[in-house]
Amino acid sequence: MAFPFKPANPLGFDDLVTSLKGLMQQLPDQRTGKNCLYSMEDAALAAFSVFYTQSPSFLAHQRTMEKSKRKSNAQTIFGMERIPTDNCIRDLLDPVAPEHLYPLFGQVFDALNAAGHIDAMRVPLKPEGGRGQLLIALDGTNYHHSHTIHCSQCTKIEHANGEVSYQHTVVTPVVVSPGKDPVISLEPEFVVPQDGHDKQDCETAAAKRWLAARGERLKGYDATILGDDLYSRQPMCDAVLALDMDFIFVCKPSSHDTLYEWVEDFTRNGFIKTHEIQRRRGKEVFTDTYRYALDLPLRERDDALKVNWFELTTTDRSGKQLFHNAWITSLALNEGNVATMAEAARARWKIENGCNNVMKTKGYHLEHNFGHGKKHLAALLATMNFIAFLLHTVQELAHVKYRLLRENLPSRKAFFQSIQALTTFMCFDSFEALLDFMLAGLEIDVPDSG
Repeated sequence: MAFPFKPANPLGFDDLVTSLKGLMQQLPDQRTGKNCLYSMEDAALAAFSVFYTQSPSFLAHQRTMEKSKRKSNAQTIFGMERIPTDNCIRDLLDPVAPEHLYPLFGQVFDALNAAGHIDAMRVPLKPEGGRGQLLIALDGTNYHHSHTIHCSQCTKIEHANGEVSYQHTVVTPVVVSPGKDPVISLEPEFVVPQDGHDKQDCETAAAKRWLAARGERLKGYDATILGDDLYSRQPMCDAVLALDMDFIFVCKPSSHDTLYEWVEDFTRNGFIKTHEIQRRRGKEVFTDTYRYALDLPLRERDDALKVNWFELTTTDRSGKQLFHNAWITSLALNEGNVATMAEAARARWKIENGCNNVMKTKGYHLEHNFGHGKKHLAALLATMNFIAFLLHTVQELAHVKYRLLRENLPSRKAFFQSIQALTTFMCFDSFEALLDFMLAGLEIDVPDSG
């Protein structure tokens, strides 16, 4: 689907909502007849508003406000004409596949790239220099699990005790960078039954689909894919290399017998290269010991891919081990870049700490059952939740007023509690007007350049 809008300010909230609204106007409507009180667009915007405000009660408050004021923030901020009932929202959206909303992720990425935010996240990993590599972390996370509630898109799990449970899993790709807090969400990929496949879908299969679908778009960005040990198998490595990308994957001894036999042999024969760095933090002294080896076979077969292996062990002054992990990579390794490589590899944790855990514990309620439906509803609502998270990230990066409020309020929770309280009792002409009201109340001056 071609993206239909070119907003004047593609990173401004109002323009982002306008673009999202344009996509929602194209959502397929399976209703027949002329008795359609609510539009698909209103149903989708209503669902999105709940995730953006992080308020499950947002629509109920706006319905109350509309009765007394004859207008509400649902109309003025989110552009709805009518506020559908919760059941109506679920019924209208259930047949809609989440892919209909994916173009917004691409538009936001392109706008961030044009503004220089993507280049700022690059990491120099290759000896030949250049503008650096873009790190994209892949990881799967569950957002629904039940022994009773399920739909046609669920993964069915048969347990050893005879019980059956159902779950939804999604791969959540994000752009990460060492030393930088924001992560940039890209289109998700859901683990769902695939047409023509008897074998149940899984996280790695979903990750391969994501790579295949986005490979062409990412070719010019010199992308390096990060992943945990689940990804460090040859089929996944081959899939990354086939798209002219590189990889850094966690590599555990328990799942790579052949490779670690070579590591042990290299160690005995003195072929493992070692690099040690001491660093201070206040009065504390830490030692980072890097070991690495080149061209090791990933598996015990004639067609085994040759990879470069490295590990990092961090100890304190007393010799106590504080950290240890090991990885494989397709990138060249040497004494000059192994520390930077390990820093890039460790940035993979940002997909868990900066995305998946935030989505579950910091107000987005990813695991909450907002409505399961019979077909696509759970995945579509999860996608809207990821879009809300992405737009918050964009505002933090590109909107000075939003950033000032986040910096001056004591926590993320306090920021959203303020938005929830204010939009419950007052109607604002726009999101910008809401931010202005909050800034004035806190007596925060906005720089002229903002």
